[in-house]
Formats: sequence, C-alpha cells, structure tokens
Amino acid sequence: MKMMQEFRQFAVKGNVMDLAVGVIIGAAFGKIVDSVVGDLIMPLVSKVFGGLDFSSYYIGLAGQAAGLPLVEAKKAGAVFAYGNFITVALNFIILAFIIFMMVKQINRLKRETPPAGPVAPPEEIMLLRQIRDTLQR
Repeated sequence: MKMMQEFRQFAVKGNVMDLAVGVIIGAAFGKIVDSVVGDLIMPLVSKVFGGLDFSSYYIGLAGQAAGLPLVEAKKAGAVFAYGNFITVALNFIILAFIIFMMVKQINRLKRETPPAGPVAPPEEIMLLRQIRDTLQR
C-alpha cells in the first residue's frame, strides 16, 4: 500500500504533469508541422526543382533492373534507398527552420518592454528639497 501512495505522490507532482502535457502537445504539434512540410512545402520544393521526387531514388544491391519503382525493387532484394534519406533530411531542415522562426517570434512577443528611466519626483518633493537645502546653508 505504501508503494501505491509513493507512486501517486510521484505521478501528481507538478513536474510530471507538466511533462505529460508537454509530450502530448508536442506530439500533436509535430503532426501539424509534418503536414505543413509534407503537404504544403515539399510539393512546392518539388515543383521548383522540376517535379523531382527524391524518395524513389535507390541503388539496387541484388541485381535489380534499372528503372523499377522502389517498391518493386525492394521486393526483388536489398536496395540502398538513398533518396528516402534525402527526403527525410530535407524535411528535417525545413522543419527545423520553421520551428526556429516560430520560437524566434514567440521570444519576440515575450520580450518585455525595457523599464522606463527613473520617474521624476513630484513637484512638492522638489520644493521641499529646495527648502531643506536653503535651510542647511
């Protein structure tokens, strides 16, 4: 019974709950960003480079005939699918840049306005200081 109490205390600590929420939000956000990269940005990149689809580039290691689709080449034996790596690497670079821009904007929005210089004391205080200085002389 004591072990269950310790586990419950551990599980409901603020840090554990914050981590759980962060992981869930991060996973959902990751799907959104994957969709942005895969469905919006990569087709534009492909269009700019003449409709290239890097994911189908491979080198056959089992004597596959040249020009087979990647799926067929994999059925025929081992392949060195370097095109898929290029696609994933490009997706990562684009994704990293998008996240960098988002974090940069969030930090810009979080930036507090610099504190204003010291506020001048009210006129009554200034007059009282002048009277004090005159009396001291």
